[in-house]
Amino acid sequence: MFRDGPKIVIEDNEAPSAPFVPYIWMEDLLEKLKILNYENEFVQELKMKPINRHYFAIPTNPGEQFYLFSSMAAWLIRKAGKTFDPPQESDDPNVTISLIIDRLKEFGVPVEFSPNKLKQGAGERAVFVLDNLADQALKASKFKWKKVEIPPDEPEQEPEIDDDDAELILEKVEEEMMADCDEEDDDILHIDDITKLYGKTMEDVQKPDNFLESQTDAEEWKLELERVLPQLKVTIKTDPRDWRAHLEQMKQFKANIATGLNGTKNQLEKLHTDIENTLEKVKMREMYLNNQLEPALNEFRNIQEELSKIKEHYRDVSGGVTERTRTLNKLSEELEQVKKEMDERGSSMTDGTPLVNIKKTINKLKTEISEMNVRIGVLEYSLMCTRLRDSNQMQEDMMNSSTNLLVLQ
Repeated sequence: MFRDGPKIVIEDNEAPSAPFVPYIWMEDLLEKLKILNYENEFVQELKMKPINRHYFAIPTNPGEQFYLFSSMAAWLIRKAGKTFDPPQESDDPNVTISLIIDRLKEFGVPVEFSPNKLKQGAGERAVFVLDNLADQALKASKFKWKKVEIPPDEPEQEPEIDDDDAELILEKVEEEMMADCDEEDDDILHIDDITKLYGKTMEDVQKPDNFLESQTDAEEWKLELERVLPQLKVTIKTDPRDWRAHLEQMKQFKANIATGLNGTKNQLEKLHTDIENTLEKVKMREMYLNNQLEPALNEFRNIQEELSKIKEHYRDVSGGVTERTRTLNKLSEELEQVKKEMDERGSSMTDGTPLVNIKKTINKLKTEISEMNVRIGVLEYSLMCTRLRDSNQMQEDMMNSSTNLLVLQ
């Protein structure tokens, strides 16, 4: 099994995270219950809603929570291969808790708390009991936790470039750069294009036959220029793919880093010195505290060892206390029954009820005796009639037989 112990263990009960441990145990318990298919077997049997992930960690309704706690514990014990009758609402909570703890001890789980802490049906102890029973049920079902397999990161393989391929790539890059330059040069008007446009040489252009004189008024020209000047502004959009823009940006960043570094270098060095001095002071203080607290730590270790021995002794004694508690409960029930019978007999002896009952019984016996006498008389009369009838029949038979003899003679 991948995870034999609990999901989280807190040894220091005063730690800031200690109050949240039962919530994590409860979430782990809910995962185990889902693995055991409790929604189809346990929830549908009791006709209840599935519990939430913090149901047994927060006390809300002690009666309902204790009934569900005991029912779930009985179900988990049966899943683990032990016999356990489903608890009823009329059962004694002490007896139910004692039986659950006995089953838990049979599984080899140490119980280091009082059984009274399980009467609420919620809290850290209740989650502890259910979690251990769920582990035993998983063991009985031969379930095994599988370790998470994380696939190793495959290193990125860079393509191998031969010398011939490198030369081809460089030629393509140069061609693209030249094509970009040609596209930029297309927007520029060269002097050769002017000569081609007019079909003249440079000498012809520089030596015109006559000079042209403008007839435009200068004032009107200035006004027109002021009017169209906002529309003559040229905005050049920088291409983010252009390496020149990246180079200028890198130079600007380098200058900014150099300017900022001059101001912050001294502060960083001072901060570094202060941190080193503080660490040295902390180290010296830690050594001093360790030397001062060494006797206290040794005493604490000895106290912890004594505490573990006392806990073990208490665990051994608590088992006998549980058995004696069960015997005491049984004797208390028998004593209550005997007290009840004694109270009934004492109340019947103080009043005249027995005498009245005796008189009624005597009258009843007299009535039955008179009825029996009547029946006896009827039976005697019937018997006498039967005897008379038999004697008459015999006499008739004898007379008939004598008559027959005479006739035959």
